[in-house]
Parts: sequence; C-alpha cells; structure tokens
Amino acid sequence: MNRFDQKINRRNTNSLKWDMMETIYQIEDASTILPMWVADMDFAAPEVVIKAIRERLENPVLGYAVADDSTTATFVNWVAKRHNWTIEKDWVLYHSGVVPAIGSIIETYTKPKDKILITPPVYPPFTNVPIALKREMEECLMIEKDGHYSLDFEAFEKSAAKDNVKLFILCNPHNPGGIVWSENDLREMLRICAKYDVLILSDEIHADLILDGHKHIPLAKIAGEEAARVITCMAPTKTFNLAGVQVAMMIVSDDAMRNKLAQNAFSHGQMGPNIFAIDAMKAVYTEGEEWLTDLLDYISGNMDLVLEQIPVAVPGIKIAKPQGTYLLWIDYRETGLEEEEVMERLLHTGKLALDPGSKYGDSGRGFLRMNVACSRATLQDGIKRFIKSFK
Repeated sequence: MNRFDQKINRRNTNSLKWDMMETIYQIEDASTILPMWVADMDFAAPEVVIKAIRERLENPVLGYAVADDSTTATFVNWVAKRHNWTIEKDWVLYHSGVVPAIGSIIETYTKPKDKILITPPVYPPFTNVPIALKREMEECLMIEKDGHYSLDFEAFEKSAAKDNVKLFILCNPHNPGGIVWSENDLREMLRICAKYDVLILSDEIHADLILDGHKHIPLAKIAGEEAARVITCMAPTKTFNLAGVQVAMMIVSDDAMRNKLAQNAFSHGQMGPNIFAIDAMKAVYTEGEEWLTDLLDYISGNMDLVLEQIPVAVPGIKIAKPQGTYLLWIDYRETGLEEEEVMERLLHTGKLALDPGSKYGDSGRGFLRMNVACSRATLQDGIKRFIKSFK
C-alpha cells in the first residue's frame, strides 16, 4: 500500500482542520462534514520525524533548546540542493511560523499608516496581519485568464509608486493561484520595487511543493545588487506537514537589516525553535527527500483525478492544474451561483468544507479553494460530495 493511502483519524485530536469547523463555518454539528479547507495535509509526518522525536523523548528533560550551527546547516544545505541557492548560516533567523514572521517583518521595517502592497486574490494573512498592525493596504489585482493568473506590471508599477508604499508581500509560489513565478516576472518585480525603494517580503513557504517539472526560483537568489531589499520566509512545516511543530526561517543577507529584525524578536521575547522543531527540522532536511518526491507524485495524481471528474460532472466548473502547492482553485462563476448559496450547498447538502474565494479578497469571489493533500479514498469521497452539492 502506498504510504499516502493510509487514512488517519484526526477528529478529537485538537486539529484545527477537523475539530474547529463548527466555529469556522458557524454550524452546529460538523461531525459528518469532510474538511478540505485549511492547508495542512492528512498524511502522517515522515517516518524520520517520528523517529527523531521519539529518540529525543528518551531524554526526559524538556528544557530550553537552541538551534545550533549544525541545525541551521541542514537548512542551508537543503536550499542549496533543492533550489541551487547559496546562503550563509548567519543570514538565518528563526520564528515560530511564517505568519508570525510576516508580522515581525512588517513591524520592523514599516510604521503605522505605511502602505503594504499585495496582489489579490492572495493568502488572507497578507491583509489581516498588516491591518492588525495599523498599516494600510495597496492592492494590485492579478489578471485571471482560463484559471491562470498573471500580473499587470503597468498597474503594479502604479501601485508601487504611490506615496507611503513601503513593503510588497510576494507569494512565491502563489496561494491560492498555484503560480510558480517565472524568472522574467520576478526580475520585473525587483526592478519596479527597486525603482520606488519598496522592500520585498517573499513568502516562499510552498517552495518545495512544486509539481510536474516546474521550478521554483527564490527571489533573493536572482536579486543581485538588490538582494538586501528581499527578506525571504521559508519553513519545513508546509512541505513535510509539521505545522503543529511551529518553526520558520527568515533569510536576511544584509547585516544591518538582520540586526534590526533580531532586535524586534528580542523586544517581544521571541525565542528560537522549540525542542521538537529542532529535531524534526534536522530529520527532514537530511533524510526527507525521498518522502517528498513520493508526496509530489501523489498530490499530482490527486489533482488529475479532480480535474478528470468534477468539471465533467458539474457544468460551469473550471479548474486549472496549479504549478505548485497542494491546493486547487476552483472556478464556479459560470454556474451562475452566488458564494452564499454555494457554501450553503457544500456544507448542508454535500457535507463538504472548502474555503470560499472571498476569503482571499473580493477578486476571489466565484472561486473555491480545495486542499487535495489527503488519501485517495478521502479525495474520492470529497469529489462525490462536491458533485452532490452542485446537483
């Protein structure tokens, strides 16, 4: 049996994905609803992680921990091997997750009422975190054609040129659109941001989840003289399904900027990775590649099944296969249904929980996000529930 075919019961395990649906979707009983919404996988963590944590527990003292040079070296080597990007260990700062890191970066390099540039539809914390920190939003809407997204660089430059635009948050690869940005696109973003002195926060948490021969390009890798303008966020948590372990890396090549970010962490009492994150990180970055290779093949197969079945069974549904992530962005605009009715049908008829597109900005209306990182049997169940909802 394929390791990813294993169905694991996650109910009543303090799982956000499985145990919080009543709160998230405002329904009384979610026990019969299948969650395919938030971006964590229903797969067991790699065997090397379980082994490493078990070995760590053989020492019963769970005191303060530190990510030493050997820990950071595993990440540096992984980035060099997977992305052909050479970074220094000293460039790496740790955080508890990419979203908290986004908050720290915004707080460090901008001030209240500064503007943050984003490209909706895009990951909700790109909006929620800046607004919570009293920053203002500047939106450059992406162009959608046949399920594929691109940037209008003329509009992007107009946005970057506006007063008080201090930081651009790039989603690379893009969530929810599944774009793996081309080098030409990345260079144009760099050129425009350099022209108007805009910093770039490049969220690359999905960098390792690239499908079907596409290639991720770290923005800072090609930035050249503008490398100091780019702060990159990466993590093993999305790649290896370790979100509950909580660890992320911020890569900052400029000494002064890195010291400023480190001072922000100190002012908030932010410490390094927890004791289990250190061992999990070392395990996956040294022994996790085979697991990841198998995972990407399985996810690609899951996506193909959805594309083969749902658009055929439900007129008006369009789905483009993404280049990266394990998330499908489903276009139902031609059904003529409004989002409220679609969500009602999914939750109460099909008993299926998906993300509504408006969660990613108003330009996401007419779309749904589906997480297909689950066993094939679970996926087939989800497909049947989806079709039932629209029938």
